Amino acid sequence: MDANSLKDLLQGVKDGSLDIEDALKELKKLPFEDLGFAKVDNHRNIRNGYPEVIYCQGKTVEQVKGIVERLMEKNNNILATRAGKEVYEGIKEITEDAVYYEAARIVVVKRREAIVTDKIIAVVSAGTSDIPVAEEAAVTAEALGNNVIRIYDVGVAGIHRLFANMDKINSANVLIVVAGMEGALASVVGGMVDKPVIAVPTSIGYGANFGGLSALLTMLNSCASGVGVVNIDNGFGAGYLASMINRL
Repeated sequence: MDANSLKDLLQGVKDGSLDIEDALKELKKLPFEDLGFAKVDNHRNIRNGYPEVIYCQGKTVEQVKGIVERLMEKNNNILATRAGKEVYEGIKEITEDAVYYEAARIVVVKRREAIVTDKIIAVVSAGTSDIPVAEEAAVTAEALGNNVIRIYDVGVAGIHRLFANMDKINSANVLIVVAGMEGALASVVGGMVDKPVIAVPTSIGYGANFGGLSALLTMLNSCASGVGVVNIDNGFGAGYLASMINRL
């Protein structure tokens, strides 16, 4: 419930159009509503500027549907991350506004067109194999109301591909750089731009990559200033953080 909804609730009690008992039932849902299997955070939008995001992995389809139904009562656009096709089909049963982004594994319930700023977020991936994580970042940022450009498969093994896209890269207000293997791309980009770089290590790579650990350590040890790092394969976290920076 946002500030306007609370104001309407109090006004309803005041003018007699809303019974006090019904008003108390609504107020009991603040700041969260206990569904038994989940406690839905109804104040997330007020505190953070975005509603709660549903992490679907480990949840049943029915649990996800239950959370979506509650979030839809008080929010417009809703994100469900790490969602399989069966989760999308379940959400589609309760709302026609659901859109599935298969590469990103994200379901977006689009009930209102997000406000798009003029500031650009660029999502840059080292290889084609990194695109699923890059897409998770890009779709997240777009769903939160940002203008996103994608620059994919420009890793350091063919660095001329990166140089050919420098005009696009320099047009961005925030950059998300997604890379597996040794994760060097984030340092290269960080050394070429005057904007914040959010580095995302991926689990793509051969054995000594250790499921993304080598890329994570490379990025954490970057000699380029202005590079921050999120967790392995955490495209969602990068897209969310980039959106917060873009709103400043």
